[in-house]
Amino acid sequence: MTRQQLIDAIKTRKSFLCVGLDTDLKKIPQHLLKEENPIFAFNKAIIDATAPYCVAYKPNAAFYECQGLKGWEALEQTVEYLRKNYPDHFIIADAKRGDIGNTSKMYAATFFEQMNVDAVTVAPYMGKDSVTPFLGYEGKWVILLDLTSNPGSQDFQTVTDANGMPLWERVLRVSSEWAGTDQMMYVVGATRGRAFEDIRRVVPDSFLLVPGVGAQGGSLEEVCKYGMTPDCGLLVNSSRGIIYAANDESYAEAAAAAARDLQQQMETLLPF
Repeated sequence: MTRQQLIDAIKTRKSFLCVGLDTDLKKIPQHLLKEENPIFAFNKAIIDATAPYCVAYKPNAAFYECQGLKGWEALEQTVEYLRKNYPDHFIIADAKRGDIGNTSKMYAATFFEQMNVDAVTVAPYMGKDSVTPFLGYEGKWVILLDLTSNPGSQDFQTVTDANGMPLWERVLRVSSEWAGTDQMMYVVGATRGRAFEDIRRVVPDSFLLVPGVGAQGGSLEEVCKYGMTPDCGLLVNSSRGIIYAANDESYAEAAAAAARDLQQQMETLLPF
């Protein structure tokens, strides 16, 4: 999916919502455990219910990898289902990969060739060598971790160099030389508030993937006030608040209602 196609999808659905498919067998409705593939059965129902209200889906690889082969099969089935039935939705593999040499090339091949997702989250700690293999795929995106919401982010991300530049800013400045705004996005936690102003001074036009709205306490209004661009420039993710809105047979309807709620809020905040 190109940058313009993503912007067009946001305009069409009046939404910049990304639904996180963090599917946990311990949290899905118990009646689904009778299904041959409970994870996929759950994902399929959630996707069908929420597709009108979002522009992207973000399966978190950890929730599938921990189930072994069955988990990988469920992830592949989920991506295939989206490709076939909702081809105009952006698919992000939240894998947070980051290595060098052939290892990074194999990670890139896993998600872009085997899985055929649109984007992969990548950790920048090992530098350019670990990121560029993902940038060799036309039409595919890298979403680089930058400024996250977790308490441990203070350990490295906000540490400043001798010139007073925090590490998160250096990540933005250096990585923006590796790829343009049509191939590189950044992860910024929703609880960062006015820090979005500082981020926009460095990358005024880049798309940002913003987790943490909803269950994690991030404010949608604040994210938009300080982080939105004329092209929107945001993909705001909600996982638990949508997919676990109910834990009985009404789970899909409850997810649809939660997604619609967010979409309606987003519509009032969009710049077009």
